[in-house]
Amino acid sequence: MNQANPLLDDAELPAFSQISPDNVTPAIDTLLAASRAGIAALTTPGAPHDFASVMLPQERLEQRIAHAWSPVSHLHSVADSEALRKVYGPAEEKLTDHALEVGQNRDLYAAVQAVADAPDFASLSRAQRALVEHALRDFRLSGVALEEPARSRFRDIGVELSKLSTEFSNAVLDATDAWHERITDERDLAGVPESGRAVLRQYAKEQGTDGYLVTLKQPSVQTVMTYADNRGLRERVYWAYQTRASDQGPHAGKYDNSARIERIMGLRHEAARLLGFANAVEESLATKMASAPADVLAFLRDLAGRAKPVAQKELVTLREFASNELHIDNLEAWDVAYASEKLRQKQYALDEEQLKPYFPLPVVIDGLFGLVHRLYGISLTPRDDVDVWHPDVRYYDVIDKSGRIFAGAYIDLYARSGKRGGAWMDVCRARFDDEAHTQIPVAFLTCNFAPPTEGRPALLTHDDVLTLFHEFGHGFHHLLTEVPLPSVGGIDGVEWDAVELPSQFMENFGWNREALDLFAKHWETGERLPDELFERMLAARHFHAGLFLVRQLEFALFDFLLHLEYDPVKGARTLEVLEQARHEIAVLHPPAWQRFPHAFTHIFAGGYAAGYYSYLWAELLSADAFGAFEEHARDGQSVIEPATGERFRREILAVGASRPAIESFVAFRGRKPEPDALLRSHGLA
Repeated sequence: MNQANPLLDDAELPAFSQISPDNVTPAIDTLLAASRAGIAALTTPGAPHDFASVMLPQERLEQRIAHAWSPVSHLHSVADSEALRKVYGPAEEKLTDHALEVGQNRDLYAAVQAVADAPDFASLSRAQRALVEHALRDFRLSGVALEEPARSRFRDIGVELSKLSTEFSNAVLDATDAWHERITDERDLAGVPESGRAVLRQYAKEQGTDGYLVTLKQPSVQTVMTYADNRGLRERVYWAYQTRASDQGPHAGKYDNSARIERIMGLRHEAARLLGFANAVEESLATKMASAPADVLAFLRDLAGRAKPVAQKELVTLREFASNELHIDNLEAWDVAYASEKLRQKQYALDEEQLKPYFPLPVVIDGLFGLVHRLYGISLTPRDDVDVWHPDVRYYDVIDKSGRIFAGAYIDLYARSGKRGGAWMDVCRARFDDEAHTQIPVAFLTCNFAPPTEGRPALLTHDDVLTLFHEFGHGFHHLLTEVPLPSVGGIDGVEWDAVELPSQFMENFGWNREALDLFAKHWETGERLPDELFERMLAARHFHAGLFLVRQLEFALFDFLLHLEYDPVKGARTLEVLEQARHEIAVLHPPAWQRFPHAFTHIFAGGYAAGYYSYLWAELLSADAFGAFEEHARDGQSVIEPATGERFRREILAVGASRPAIESFVAFRGRKPEPDALLRSHGLA
């Protein structure tokens, strides 16, 4: 190990316990200087312009930076601190500036173009050709053709956007951690099941107090909004959660993202125009499956036309039930989850609390591993000699049929302070074979489930199970790649509206009886999920499918219109555009003080800007892909069918971005995707 700075040690895995904020700046400065020197060397006049001399050195340089930055970025998400923030932001700005500097390097662009123009280009492998083609596209999207002062302005915009993205995310995390409500009288938690109260007791214990602590962490919000009879408590939690980082709510103005949203939108539009696009949507679609804004709008509006009438009927039924059975005559936003759960229990005699004992997290993990062993022939074996950032984290070797370790995964599943909410998969190491040595892929898999409490294992809701399967779907896309070039292997380089295909595909197994038998077992008795309970769960699968779908469509249309219709004179008009999207799609309108966009990290601090529609676009692909497995089951065979699993692995997971996603889908399915597959998956066909 590099004792002076562990981030400069190019080890197989990061030494998390050795990394300190003081390491970040010197490591990044050193690596950026090395990168500049390396690029200067390969663009020296007279230097060879073949794949091995131009493309592979760039991959090596980028991987060296990624090895240092990946653990730092991950710690910023899962173990945040003031000291880390102070160095993280400036380092990220340097990295962004360097990436744009490289993207605007005309000598390097000419070298890559020479590789593409060489007579032997056609003889390169599919992945090698894709790497060159993607690089040329990315040069154009980095402004390589711009002249001054536009070139410098484009770089300045990129750096500022990077800074604003980090600030936006930090504000949401701070606002989430800032609010809590202590409860000492258990009667105030009437309706909340024991498992939920145990979580709230655990939060209080962590803060050194007695009683219960309601927070804005997802397990707390979910249990209160779904089960608490105390309507005032539900309203306060909704108010605090839905106004995070805004000009409203209990911390109005303190963490406000309003100005950041305005600035982000203006800069994105300006950058797109500098590149010759009409708006940020057109720029976004340059790297997606969808070819034009009209295609996306038609897709969203067609779905809305089918889903909205269903959602309207569902809402009428819910209002009537709330009034007649719950004595709630004016159904408000903070009543919806509560009333919906009561109605679901009445219609299907299904209580989420009945299911949770059958989803103990350790058993679910083992069952998931058993499932992928049958599908893909791989095994995941825990290791206890790997340096991790928190005692809850586990590391697994991913092993093939021959016993070879070919990948690895860190798994961090419990909510805690200093860890941003949600669930995600990220890259620790990418597969890379540069002929000198081979680097195996390693993934970070992160969730925010309620932790074990009072002698019980963590008990998951069925939605939690689907979330876990979703993130592991992303993980296997990364881990099972056979492409040896990081920039086009695994999830990297895959069109953003197709990248959710493997993740949403995995969710389908969470509804299948055969798959459930691998992991749905009572935490005390080991009894499998009873058939009668499974049938009720299946019957309730599409409960309020219309309401769910219009909500997703509202988010997607808001994001798309916000970027498509941006006007530099009028500004972002964030709340106005949100109302426009809601008027077109929503059936339930929240209070005027709700500030959903201010915590919408997917589009303001993530990779889904002008692309949130991708979840629905990819869900169509995933539903149709799972149909291949269902067809085997209809023929009396197992839905966990190894031959089909191997084909899915070979044609979808293994190829990364070495070919367009639509070609990979057709290679697996034998035809183009059928649009009705998405409607069938929601029970709306």
